[in-house]
Amino acid sequence: MEFVTGVTKRDDWCIADLAAAPEHSRGKIRGAVHNIRNMGEISFLILRRYDGLVQCVFEEMNSGFSLRSLKEGATVEAEGISRRESRAPGGTELCLTGLRILSEPVEPMPLPISKWKMNTSLEALLNTRPVSLRNLRERAKFRIQETITRSFRDFLYSQNFTEIHTPKIGARGAEGGANIFRLDYFHHPAVLAQSPQFYKQMMVGVFDRVFETGPVFRAEKHNTKRHLNEYTSLDFEMGYIDDFTEIMEMETGFLRYMVKELKERCEKELKLLDVTLPDTEKIPCVPFMEAKELVFETYGRPIRSPYDLEPEEEALIGQYFHETYGADFVFITHYPSKKRPFYAMDDPSDPRYTLSFDLLFRGLEVTTGGQRIHDYPTLSRKLQARGMSEEGMEQYLSAFKHGMPPHGGLGIGLERLTMQLLGEDNVRETTLFPRDMNRLEP
Repeated sequence: MEFVTGVTKRDDWCIADLAAAPEHSRGKIRGAVHNIRNMGEISFLILRRYDGLVQCVFEEMNSGFSLRSLKEGATVEAEGISRRESRAPGGTELCLTGLRILSEPVEPMPLPISKWKMNTSLEALLNTRPVSLRNLRERAKFRIQETITRSFRDFLYSQNFTEIHTPKIGARGAEGGANIFRLDYFHHPAVLAQSPQFYKQMMVGVFDRVFETGPVFRAEKHNTKRHLNEYTSLDFEMGYIDDFTEIMEMETGFLRYMVKELKERCEKELKLLDVTLPDTEKIPCVPFMEAKELVFETYGRPIRSPYDLEPEEEALIGQYFHETYGADFVFITHYPSKKRPFYAMDDPSDPRYTLSFDLLFRGLEVTTGGQRIHDYPTLSRKLQARGMSEEGMEQYLSAFKHGMPPHGGLGIGLERLTMQLLGEDNVRETTLFPRDMNRLEP
């Protein structure tokens, strides 16, 4: 009888082990063949691993084997002796004494993934996504994105939030409107979740403070550089608030923590992609109508839509606050009630507007949030005023019938946030496997 007792320590090196080993130490390291540079009697075999690149030196007279049949993309176990070399990645290389092939490719690479820049179209990158992501620059984007998500989780844990996981198939959408994916669920009508809004509000009545990272689905017929039909939303909801500005303060705290973590965890990736981290020390806030008037007065752009910000307005607002205050972010507050969902709390001083906000990052909206209505009579009256039925929302509304604390929250578009941080032009660049109007694969 055998028993599994946990993780067995492996005898192969990671890159940190190679760098820390005394010179002339013997060891082995596993990775994929990223590149082979043949210099005659000496060749350089570059291995790609999760933690970076390793330079292996092959000397035909001393190694006792051949590299002639080795192909880019093969996975190998390399054995050798460590040697200090300032020109090698990490300052240490492995002088090969043996090589075991673990797997071999059966086709050549469709893209030059070993190059710093592949110089190909976005369509080609997306069509060959499982391979194009092996490029170091492409991979670096998602190392950074992973740190954004990790920062969101870790910061909210530190603020006493509970992580939840809500259903993505439901009876109806939380936002209303026509941008809903409908499906047949065992002969019952169902929808894909537009957001976890109803569930996270209900869970405020359970845990006070909750958050989730998960997919949301929008059947919007937009084929723009900023829209996806499936994206990852970073959501939180917090109870017992006195004012909706506490939501903005919590997001600012997260952003400051995120920047700190990116500096510490992603130094190589930020340098590789030439990323300038944003200033998050203080974020200006401006009411919706005042922001629109600023754009008109400063840039002469007429106010066309009284209920929402158009993309050009967002860009000009971002430009104004960057030029005037050096700000990368700006909160736009008090959006018109007509444009916000029924659960948004109206401003008691002017019910035409809500206690809500968007966060613009370098001229693009990356967050929507605000205070919610927390008592059932007010919620019911607003539903009636909008001509909406309570049918299908009984479970959601029951939470309010049985008492809910004052609360509010937000949702952050992860891919958009990453796009703006990296200075990319298209949100698909920062989406592992994009889903839009024309793409269901890979």
